[in-house]
Amino acid sequence: MSQGAINIPIVNQSANPLPHYATEGASGMDIRASLEAPVTLQPLERTLIPTGLFVEIPEGHEIQVRPRSGLAIKQGITCLNSPGTVDADYRGELKVILINLSGEPQTVHNGDRIAQMVLQKVEKINWLPAETINETQRGAGGFGHTGKQ
Repeated sequence: MSQGAINIPIVNQSANPLPHYATEGASGMDIRASLEAPVTLQPLERTLIPTGLFVEIPEGHEIQVRPRSGLAIKQGITCLNSPGTVDADYRGELKVILINLSGEPQTVHNGDRIAQMVLQKVEKINWLPAETINETQRGAGGFGHTGKQ
């Protein structure tokens, strides 16, 4: 176990190993597909891929599900709703929404690394109703307001 890491209960109903950090400096752990049969995604098709994993995330945290860069560049497969949020009170199976953005059919097999997950601390908001908010130099400028350079 890594020093300073948070202990999180996990149930693994798949035949795959538990997610783990591939390198000492990695922030995400790869998540693997748990499939009875391969799933082929046609171009622009999306589907929900099960992982066989169930986790008990501590209050004040979330797991973010993010795309794997190698899968995206090599096969054109990425995650929709990215980053996906797994809330602390969710107890169902972790599943990943994948989409094929390539021009060719792509097949996902059991045990394929399909996404990565990152544990994040979550801050809660206490709204303070107000009549105005402080001005900044940027103001309401958004969506490309600084121009193309």
